[in-house]
Amino acid sequence: MVDVFEQVEEELRSERYKRLARTALPVVGGILLIALIAALAWWGWDSMQNGKADKASEAYDRGMEALQSNNVAGAKAAFEESAKVGNGAYRSLALQQQAGLAVTANNIPEAIRLFDEAAKAAPSPIIGDVASLKAAWLAMDTAPLADVEKRLEPLVKEGRPIRAFAQHALAMARLQHGKTTEAREIFVQLQLGQDVPDNIRQQAQAAIEMIDNKTTGALPPIVAAAAALPPPAAAPAQTPGSAAAPAPAAQPAQ
Repeated sequence: MVDVFEQVEEELRSERYKRLARTALPVVGGILLIALIAALAWWGWDSMQNGKADKASEAYDRGMEALQSNNVAGAKAAFEESAKVGNGAYRSLALQQQAGLAVTANNIPEAIRLFDEAAKAAPSPIIGDVASLKAAWLAMDTAPLADVEKRLEPLVKEGRPIRAFAQHALAMARLQHGKTTEAREIFVQLQLGQDVPDNIRQQAQAAIEMIDNKTTGALPPIVAAAAALPPPAAAPAQTPGSAAAPAPAAQPAQ
């Protein structure tokens, strides 16, 4: 009798397992299908991104070669292509190169627009802050002080990659608009700072002497010299599957 009960119970369990399998298999199959589709989509997206990075890199290199050959038209076309097909680092760098060409052509409003666009496209402050700083320097001669301050104040926050350069630009802008006390305070901070580049420290010392000697009439050439100071070179993060993009300091025009 016990064997009969065990046989019946085993058959009932078998039937339950069959019903469970019939119910669960479509669900499991659907999950596996979704996972497969997701994996293929990710593979396709990653391949597309790597392809874009490669095309952007090639176009950027052609632009740099054209610049070295004084082929401005060829450089402009190549950088436009790099900005169009690339994203992140290469798009930002290509836009900055276009802005440099606009500066050379004395089209300052277009240069500012391109630097602003490059800052927005940058994948990190290491690249974006350089573009923002260049735009601020270009705007300094025509924009109200409030606009220049609005551009620079995010860049002078603690931990930003080119903070000293942005502080220097902010001080120069305030000095240019007659705010000598506020400007001098920043110059003193730069003069005494621990991690301030030597060229910025020297410019700060010269500005302090100018303020103390009341020779602010010499300001325009000092502003021009300060604007020409290059930000520190900083290579952007490498894109997966592609070579590391060149640093912003590679730009010849500014």
